[in-house]
Amino acid sequence: MKIAYFDCIGGASGDMLVAALLDAGLPLETLQERLAALHLRDFTLSTRRVSKNGFSATKLDVVVSDDTPERHLAEIEAIITGSDLAPSVQSQANAIFRRMAEVEAGIHGTTLDRVHLHELGGVDTIVDVVACLVGLDALGIEKVVASPLPLGRGFIKAAHGQIPLPAPATVALLRGAPVVGSDIEKELVTPTGAALLSSLAADFGPIPPMTLAAVGYGAGGRDLPIPNVVRLLIGDQAAPGRVGTESVVVLETNIDDLNPQVYDHVMARLFKAGALDVFLTPIQMKKNRPGILLRVICRPGDAGPLTDIMLTETSTLGVRQQIMSRVSLRREMRTVETSYGAVRVKIATLPDGTRRAAAEYDDCRRLAEERGAPLREVQRAAEWAA
Repeated sequence: MKIAYFDCIGGASGDMLVAALLDAGLPLETLQERLAALHLRDFTLSTRRVSKNGFSATKLDVVVSDDTPERHLAEIEAIITGSDLAPSVQSQANAIFRRMAEVEAGIHGTTLDRVHLHELGGVDTIVDVVACLVGLDALGIEKVVASPLPLGRGFIKAAHGQIPLPAPATVALLRGAPVVGSDIEKELVTPTGAALLSSLAADFGPIPPMTLAAVGYGAGGRDLPIPNVVRLLIGDQAAPGRVGTESVVVLETNIDDLNPQVYDHVMARLFKAGALDVFLTPIQMKKNRPGILLRVICRPGDAGPLTDIMLTETSTLGVRQQIMSRVSLRREMRTVETSYGAVRVKIATLPDGTRRAAAEYDDCRRLAEERGAPLREVQRAAEWAA
């Protein structure tokens, strides 16, 4: 699997992400050919070498002659849907712009069909989003991972006047993603950069295991105390069957005053919302009160909604969060036929290439009850069939 890791050293913007792809080996001519499918004639692309705190990087400039400063979502969707871009790229681009519009509508208290995308509706933003998508596709990237995102402080001038940094749209788009504050009083992560990374990244965290094949540096337009670059690492992950590493978020809270009957409901809601695992541990709390440690393991993108469930469905006043690396076996779900009926089986591939099967308990229990058969016999039949 070919993987791209965006190391957001000095923040992230749409043009920085695309510039990093170009610096890592994407030919400018290929990008221009792919973008011609948009049928927009109001822009040109130019690149140049720049130095950012000693780092040589590619700076991408999208030069726009169209003076339309804003668009409605329907106008942007019409441009994308009316293009000759691949259907998968059209779908991804429309989904990203819809997320932007939903965020802006929420911020300004209006509806999706009435919200104006100001800076986000310009030709340059459309080009940045589509260029990133077609660039990843042209390089054969199958998975995107990103580092935690640095957020600067201060104020920036926008269509509605001075707004605080990080911009409200950026904050809303990064809900569930790991962020870290910076004392730099500049915009480090733009709404476009936030929308792209939060939509495309399968994980956020440390550099994943890979065989490194290419490195690229995409420069921003600011001179900062730190290098204003995105570093892109492209490589191949371990072949199927090898142990892989992924980032997960661990959410936990201590509770000593909740009706025990509520935990079943809480756990059901957490699993339904995407939790990978939920478990309870007895603990001894202050004043010798017996309590419960509620711990949830989830993917980074699910951390926000799951935290909300923990805060609203329990009596806790706070939830701790940690980003951890998890080593896991590659696995697949397969449905097999047995003499008792169809059973889903999870098949894991061990590091040496051998496989291990585990029948889904709920399927086996249902068939055991329906057929009056021992549960262990149904499980054994399913795993033998797998």
